[in-house]
Amino acid sequence: MSPRFHALKVKDVRRETAEAVSISFEVPEELREAYRFAAGQYLTLRAMIGGADVRRSYSICAGEDDGELRVAVKKIDGGAFSSFANENVAPGDEIDVMTPSGRFVLPQHDGGPRTLIAVAAGSGITPVLAMIRTVLTREPESEFYLFYGNRTAQSIIFKDEIENLKDLFPTRLGVFHVLSRETQDVDMLSGRLDADKLQVLLTHAVPAKDADGIFLCGPGEMIETASGALAALGLDEARIHREFFTPADGSAPHAPKPAHDGAATDHAASAELIIDGTRVSVPVNAGETIVDAAIRAGIEAPYSCKGGMCCTCRAKVESGEVDMAVNYSLEPWEVDAGFVLTCQSRPVSKTVVLDYDAM
Repeated sequence: MSPRFHALKVKDVRRETAEAVSISFEVPEELREAYRFAAGQYLTLRAMIGGADVRRSYSICAGEDDGELRVAVKKIDGGAFSSFANENVAPGDEIDVMTPSGRFVLPQHDGGPRTLIAVAAGSGITPVLAMIRTVLTREPESEFYLFYGNRTAQSIIFKDEIENLKDLFPTRLGVFHVLSRETQDVDMLSGRLDADKLQVLLTHAVPAKDADGIFLCGPGEMIETASGALAALGLDEARIHREFFTPADGSAPHAPKPAHDGAATDHAASAELIIDGTRVSVPVNAGETIVDAAIRAGIEAPYSCKGGMCCTCRAKVESGEVDMAVNYSLEPWEVDAGFVLTCQSRPVSKTVVLDYDAM
């Protein structure tokens, strides 16, 4: 079943840093199963802000056994929803919350000890914290190591919670704070998380070659840098998991540019969408994405960022052909299997069929 929105009441709002809050939601008993999540997944929040339908995806920061549904929201310059969440949301408010989505999750655990490593920057800690809490609680023999980049100690989201977890699990949780704008006693932990620094840390501090899984989360530039460092160390790509919060060029997620000069997408088309087992036909204007066509037609197709980042709008092309402008979230196997991000996809053929229910 495709993700869907429900109005949830805000239970609690915590100020985590000067620029970030965490928000928990009350989940009615009848919706408990719908909001059951895997550590690493995210929620899409929706609100009317300034008369516009604004929706953004935020990672769940609670562990699977914590008994709460909580996300963290870091305020960004010009961010409509992040500013709204940091300045206006209060306990008792109702917000439309989509059921959990995302495949940036822990690999299946077949028992026994395992070593996991995460490299995160800024708000990239949110899904990683959920993973850390879940692994330390459920796997008494497993170890987790975190390399966490921030500007200053004051900007570290969940700093106290991370320290508390270190105190609770001193032999199974290792944390390395790397600060770009503060000098630390250990030179290697001062400055940006660049490729050279990561290669040293992932060779000598915690050998990445011995890890069962490595998780990269945060700005796209950091993820590309870390990926390069891991490639230089000869790491198996199958063990690396990525969650982009911004494109690699540092820009904000954005819709694809209009099709140009004789492109195959410069014509009207018809799209048949399969959503929750129901088929609906949508006319697609020349140069229009599938998601924009669905919105124009009043169809409640799932989407969030409209920038190819979050994968909420994922669907499988059952027939016809589309052109996908960018992709920061689908795995290679998914692309090979015919999955696309409909916020970035325009029809190439005159008719297309896309299945949002496909797994």
